Amino acid sequence: MDSFKIKKGLGRGLSSLIGDTKTKSNINKLSISDLVRNKYQPRKTFDEENLQELSNSIKERGIIQPIIVRQSKISDKKFEIIAGERRWLAAQNAGLNEVPVVITEADDLKSLEFAIVENVQRHDLNAIEEAQGYQRLINEFSYDQDKVAKFIGKSRSHIANCLRLLNLPTEVISLVERNKLSQGHAKILVGLENAFYLSKKIIEKNLSVRQAENLVKIFRNKKIPKKLIKDSNLNDLETSLSNQIGINVRIKNKRNNTGLISFEYKDLDQLNKLIDTIKSNY
Repeated sequence: MDSFKIKKGLGRGLSSLIGDTKTKSNINKLSISDLVRNKYQPRKTFDEENLQELSNSIKERGIIQPIIVRQSKISDKKFEIIAGERRWLAAQNAGLNEVPVVITEADDLKSLEFAIVENVQRHDLNAIEEAQGYQRLINEFSYDQDKVAKFIGKSRSHIANCLRLLNLPTEVISLVERNKLSQGHAKILVGLENAFYLSKKIIEKNLSVRQAENLVKIFRNKKIPKKLIKDSNLNDLETSLSNQIGINVRIKNKRNNTGLISFEYKDLDQLNKLIDTIKSNY
């Protein structure tokens, strides 16, 4: 069996992982339809603009780095992507029928390790996806924080701070996932009862992390006035609408059940998209 030499661009951690894993072949080609998504892929969202840029690059130069795959447990004719899902998606957009792959033998743990290392080293994950990947190593494969830190090459405090983000309210987690709130901002909101209220203030006022820390100090021991507390159903509805439309939606409901719905758009493209969405539904 020939060994596969990893190109420098894959990163030291990923190279090390592949070096510890048996490969069934050198670079080969498989039909795009023969590949399936990795169920252990920690990355849930892909930036459409970046994906299109990669697709354009692939049209011009092809795929430089092969996609790492393993035999699918579902079908002998399918191969599960371990590393390179973004390249696979971009190749589809570029109209390719085949992609270069390296077929490797990897169990579920190794598959998750591959996916986490590739995404973390390339900074492709948002803070929540990164934390969820670490949590899966802990929950499903009996890692502790020290072992995760050593494996990823990060400090234990970094791992601990990432995992703490998973204790945030779902509304705040959604803001981080949609890149409306940075990891630095989210970190200072962990454990606060008024975390969602403060997160919206941080976004509205475009506060720096230092300014947000000062705001938290002011509100840490204060209760939010009742008139500022929003019904959880309205919070869920705001989040759902924001996710569907792709822009921030705010709902203000008065005691007599009249109110106001506002949409926050950042450019004319978002405004036109909103107008088209409304026209197509009414």
